Amino acid sequence: MTSGPAQDEVRRLLGLIEELDPKIRSVNAVNPHALAEAEGLDRETAAGRSRSPLHGRAVLVKDNIDTTGLASTAGSLALADEPPMRDATLVRRLREAGMVVVGKTNLSEWANIRDPHSTSGWSAHGGLTRNPYALNRTAWGSSSGSGAAVAAGLAAFAVGTETDGSITAPAAACGVIGLKPTVGLVPTEGVVPISWSQDSPGPMARTVADVAALLDAMAGTSTLDDLERSVRDRRIGVPRDLWGYSAAADAASERALELLSKAGAVVVDDLALPALKDLDEDMELTLLLVELKVGLAKYLATRDAEVRTLADVIAFNREHAEQELPWFGQSFLERAEETEGVASTAYLEAVDACTAAGLAELDRTLGEHEVDALLAPAMAPATPIDLVNGDVYAGGSATSSSALAGAPILTVPVELARGLPVAVSVWAARGHESTLLQLGHALESGRDASTGPLPEPTFPEWV
Repeated sequence: MTSGPAQDEVRRLLGLIEELDPKIRSVNAVNPHALAEAEGLDRETAAGRSRSPLHGRAVLVKDNIDTTGLASTAGSLALADEPPMRDATLVRRLREAGMVVVGKTNLSEWANIRDPHSTSGWSAHGGLTRNPYALNRTAWGSSSGSGAAVAAGLAAFAVGTETDGSITAPAAACGVIGLKPTVGLVPTEGVVPISWSQDSPGPMARTVADVAALLDAMAGTSTLDDLERSVRDRRIGVPRDLWGYSAAADAASERALELLSKAGAVVVDDLALPALKDLDEDMELTLLLVELKVGLAKYLATRDAEVRTLADVIAFNREHAEQELPWFGQSFLERAEETEGVASTAYLEAVDACTAAGLAELDRTLGEHEVDALLAPAMAPATPIDLVNGDVYAGGSATSSSALAGAPILTVPVELARGLPVAVSVWAARGHESTLLQLGHALESGRDASTGPLPEPTFPEWV
């Protein structure tokens, strides 16, 4: 049989991974059966069978998501030796849709819940992921490998996960589209957890249409069918208290509002989220650390690994400090181990505070001003990598509003600032992915008609 489209794509991508990925280290592992799987899907195509719109397409999956027989490590050497025995539910759905899992993407180890002085994109298992738009700049985290790989053209589709910012930030830094769906829309069974209140796997791609198609395969939705609906009279709220940390990000966001206004959307300006801004950040951290300790033990019970609890992970890191702790520590893990469970007063107070600042504040703002979604800058342009001092963040308040509410958030790149991508985020009430994707598609279309798609990265050493 002659080679078919699935085999051709997989073969091309494997070549690009071999050629380009040494520069950015976005791919942790390559599926040795990818070409054989593609051949099987091509036979189905030749027989007139198509499982979905993504039949025969290749996808990269973040390395904290279980894939049968293929490394699923969360970036940690503690999980590197024994691959999972079964696919995560979302991976099974991708395969059932006819997709080929071509490999796994690097991430910030343990999805960046290890230490406050961590460096995004670094893991003991995968090394350091770099930004294709400037190799000295961060790809942000924790879905750094997914964002960098899509930007570099190593796959048209990738899956990331987000608790608070882990799809949004790398999408913004790497100039790709990223969607964190409503918590619970995409199953988290087989995904290394942080928080059942906030975790959500989501799609990353170069276009809004591809993100919608991948979401439909992961979640069983039909957002792609409604993508080109007009956004005329859609009302977009602008919480100005989440702006102002980056002139470049603000300028891109103003341009995004102009493009959406030209598409017929109504801009409702000068809103604010005071409850979000007033939240003690320790409240969200407490919620995450309590749920991490409980949830990680349940997940590790499904794996044939030497670590079975959070305490085991902490001990493993100390025993392998040269490999695991060369740049930063594990104080978040240690603090999580000290928590007293979901019945503790500290946890219950944190849940109440986070609900008030997140879900209640978001619903109040959307309802009071009769807006369909909110828009704000996603992040400042990517900062230089600093393994010694750790990350320096600029922005991301939009992700906190979404995360605390368990609500969907979409990030769309608008332009380059001195060669680096800048993006906006739009978020809405739980279950309103279609609204966000329609707004994102209108923004993307307006941008492309005005200045064309975002220029592809050229892998410069320094910006």
